[in-house]
Amino acid sequence: MIFHMSLRSNPLLRKTNLAVWRAWRSWKLNLHSSTVCASSGPGPLDRSEALSSVSSEKPPHTPVMLKEVLHYLDIQVGQVVLDMTFGGGGHTKAMLNMVPEVTVLALDRDPTAISLAEQLAKEHSGRVKSLLGRFSELETLLSNMNIKPGSVDAVLLDAGCSSMQMDQAERGFSLSKDGPLDMRMDGERYPDMPCAADVVNTLDQQALASILTAYGEERHARKIASAIVVARRINPITRTQQLANVVAGSFPPAVIYARKDRLHRPAHVATKTFQALRIFVNDELNELHAGLRAARAALKPGGRLCVLTFHSLEDRLVKRFLQDDDLSNLDQYHFSPRKQSTVKEKKDGGSVYWVQLQRKVITPEKDDVIENPRGRSAKLRVAVRR
Repeated sequence: MIFHMSLRSNPLLRKTNLAVWRAWRSWKLNLHSSTVCASSGPGPLDRSEALSSVSSEKPPHTPVMLKEVLHYLDIQVGQVVLDMTFGGGGHTKAMLNMVPEVTVLALDRDPTAISLAEQLAKEHSGRVKSLLGRFSELETLLSNMNIKPGSVDAVLLDAGCSSMQMDQAERGFSLSKDGPLDMRMDGERYPDMPCAADVVNTLDQQALASILTAYGEERHARKIASAIVVARRINPITRTQQLANVVAGSFPPAVIYARKDRLHRPAHVATKTFQALRIFVNDELNELHAGLRAARAALKPGGRLCVLTFHSLEDRLVKRFLQDDDLSNLDQYHFSPRKQSTVKEKKDGGSVYWVQLQRKVITPEKDDVIENPRGRSAKLRVAVRR
């Protein structure tokens, strides 16, 4: 996690995050004996049950900015494409239908998503190869499949949480559906991995406030953290609706839906809290950085990269990565002014590794947002590997 990393050169940053660092170390030492997720709520997610619920209700994933992604990837016959993250498979299915003989390497850390990829592989013999793992495990997974560095033609990196995960109450991602406060994307693979309930019931008030500020950009982080600490003294916070109510209870009733989303619709006051916890639990920013590095290594010269992000923290990281900025210490990337690249830049002022096809970020068209409101915050950045 970001807070695991060194805080060596910024005293203010050290002061802000020291509580998180200490709490996390002590927490990790006691996980096996005191995890909330291991002792309460339903057991591990039944993958067959999850798959049947996904297929019976509605399509598990509406691909975001599909037209733009296919345009900029510019996939040709017989090419090898890496889809990170597979999710519900919407982008992969479109690639398979549009381009004959394309081979798609489908990566996801979520076993439920990989089960969908395996089903799709049966329908398209030899054209879909599933890879179960995190972004940080990608280079090893590709090596195990004898996919050499610099041999992939195109990469789609779709960051964040999938609609399939949000729609399943038992996964604990959605504040609008009551379920166990879990939020782990691959808890089935790592049952001892701490969940969101462990975070809110274990870390101290200062640590919680730092997490909400860092990952949710929550202006009222201290107030919310205080409310969480008070509430958990009475009963452990183990359900999503329970947490949402605790957060809402720290504000006047008129404020609960006073915030607006990008469609100017009322947004629950706990939305940023849920985002922050999800990012922290799944180590999403470090994983995103690892995924970008792995994509750079996998792409051949002239290979194309499309990255979809869904909040400013992700987009800021991707933007700086494509400019060769120094992201070796994500603590400081996140909290301090931009650090310039330590890599010697080309004479034309561009990146050593990338030619950006569009200097400005690409956002969904109005019709796409109306059709798929969950994609309203999507941002697409595209580049070609030098």
